[in-house]
Amino acid sequence: MTRVAGIDCGTNSIRLLVADWDPATGELAELDRRMTIVRLGQGVDETGRLAPDALERTFAACREYAAVIKDLGAEKVRFVATSASRDAENRDEFVRGVVDILGVEPEVISGDQEAEFSFTGATKELTAHEHLERPFLVVDIGGGSTEFVVGEEHVRAARSVDVGCVRMTERHLVVDGVVTDPPTEEQIAAVRADIEAALELAAETVPLAEARTLVGLAGSVTTIAAIALGLPEYESAAIHHSRISYDQVREITGRMLTSTHAERAAIPVMHPGRVDVIGAGALVLLAIMERTGATEVVVSEHDILDGIAIKTAEEAQADKRRSDLSNR
Repeated sequence: MTRVAGIDCGTNSIRLLVADWDPATGELAELDRRMTIVRLGQGVDETGRLAPDALERTFAACREYAAVIKDLGAEKVRFVATSASRDAENRDEFVRGVVDILGVEPEVISGDQEAEFSFTGATKELTAHEHLERPFLVVDIGGGSTEFVVGEEHVRAARSVDVGCVRMTERHLVVDGVVTDPPTEEQIAAVRADIEAALELAAETVPLAEARTLVGLAGSVTTIAAIALGLPEYESAAIHHSRISYDQVREITGRMLTSTHAERAAIPVMHPGRVDVIGAGALVLLAIMERTGATEVVVSEHDILDGIAIKTAEEAQADKRRSDLSNR
């Protein structure tokens, strides 16, 4: 068994997974999984820079994660940074802070690499489900970007586009620094137009129409699933591999876009950090389902974070084998 830690730092949240990987079966045994909303991408779309407050929130989460990693004794740590830190002018400041706290340099990966990790994490278990038709279309709706990946057991095509729940909210649903509550029809139409343009871009690379099973990842999708299931509190086991219909997604999207901040915050499964961005996130999912004709979305709690851990463990095992051979 190889014990590894994977960290996924996105535009809206930072997440940690510490797990044991069994090379014989390729399975991950989860030891600790946690998420913190840090809004690292706060204002990046407008200023091009990571805000000091956003950096400090992220570094505070890194200090917490460093303690967990030390306590559990992970052999190898991998820190993957996505959209916000990829775009920011002052990303060197972000890199230095992460190295000081965790001792590893964040990999600011490309959108295609992000998609590859997401597909691996999301479909590793699903390939055993014979009743799910192939190919899979995996969509990872993040804060700053959305990844589209089509494949069977391996990636066939992938594309990352710059629409995410935070980016769309800040670009179209904020007036004078305040989120419109609820948004106007004109604001919603502007979000829709950006999403439709992004779907056109994605379709240039990824054969969206060929997909037979839509798999949805990340916080916007899992929150919609939790609402659809009527859960009294967020329950990962119930959400994982749940199947949410198009009609349910359409109804929930409508509710999120017509409710007030207080009404959304009162939903038991709603994380405080998602209250203002869930409407835009839901609209991204709805548009994808309409574009592809998907009648349902299979929701996965396993995503880019699991893919990071799996790839890290495979690399650690390869390092061990090379070391053993050189010592003989």
